[in-house]
Amino acid sequence: MRVLITGICGFVGSTLALEFLRRTPGIEIIGVDNLSRPGSELNRQTWKRRGVRFVHGDIRLASDLEGLPAVDWVVDAAANPSVLAGVGDQTSSRQLLEHNLIGTINLLEFCKRAAAGLLMLSTSRVYSQRRLAELRMDVRDDAFVPIMQDGEPPGLTPEGITEAFSTEAPLSLYGASKLASEVLALEYAAAFDLPVYVNRCGVLAGAGQFGKPDQGIFSFWLHAYRSRRPLTFIGFRGTGHQVRDCLHARDLAPLLLKQMAAGGKHGEIVNVGGGSDHAMSLRQLTDWCARRFGSHDIGRGLVDRLYDVPWLVLNADRAAQVWDWQPSTALDDILEEIAGEAEQHPDWLDRSADS
Repeated sequence: MRVLITGICGFVGSTLALEFLRRTPGIEIIGVDNLSRPGSELNRQTWKRRGVRFVHGDIRLASDLEGLPAVDWVVDAAANPSVLAGVGDQTSSRQLLEHNLIGTINLLEFCKRAAAGLLMLSTSRVYSQRRLAELRMDVRDDAFVPIMQDGEPPGLTPEGITEAFSTEAPLSLYGASKLASEVLALEYAAAFDLPVYVNRCGVLAGAGQFGKPDQGIFSFWLHAYRSRRPLTFIGFRGTGHQVRDCLHARDLAPLLLKQMAAGGKHGEIVNVGGGSDHAMSLRQLTDWCARRFGSHDIGRGLVDRLYDVPWLVLNADRAAQVWDWQPSTALDDILEEIAGEAEQHPDWLDRSADS
């Protein structure tokens, strides 16, 4: 089996490449990446000696995909994964859409030519930002907990939100680009008989993740806390009660391999997150860091930030039912892995963050 991984030099793409090689003898992996992110070359070295073929290319450019050989599957791990992309100084709105939407169109055209299946790594941010912000919250153990109201809104459960939760706008420019990509992928599946699976991922984390707070808050917070960098609870009255769930990127691999083995034209959409067992608030994460690294003062930012929501946890019951999948790495093990890396590589934020 031959697999193309886009964004292979990123944290998720690199992690998946190594897991695929470990779990599937004889698999052939081709990776494409534009090497635009600091730290990309560091990840490249981890799988280069394992026989992975690397192509320097940009999925925003259709011509960069024309010379690629035919493959059986494409794993799309290339994207601008920041919910603030397109509205800040780092990335323009046009750049965001070129990365996340035009790139998807080019990949779908490639899949059509090669008769390849597509495994799309989407995001929990396709769910309505407004509906999430409107949820009534209680506070328990320094963390927001949604107040359940007789099944309203649809898709809200104590274990997290299901695939039935609203995807109505506003989402964010990032979320909208990924939702539009999902729709296009499913339309290509129907029109051209392509196997397509859409996996809506929660916050991914683990050792080796790049140091950007708006892309991997668990990894960033641990590294920044250990090095005693300034940290701030932003919004929500500066309490740090906002909650996210966490999933190790390598736990995606067995699900994706099952989807490859199934083949066929399914157009399945599933949440792929850690769920309530892998969820914690920023304040709880800070308390974990204090026990692990000692005390560190955290600032309080009282102004709410665009697109922030108090609680976003994914219910992955559908993935369990359809694919017999569930997270295999405990939350504490994920945090300890990142903490160990932070101690071994105290300069990681400088090496992997944008200059």
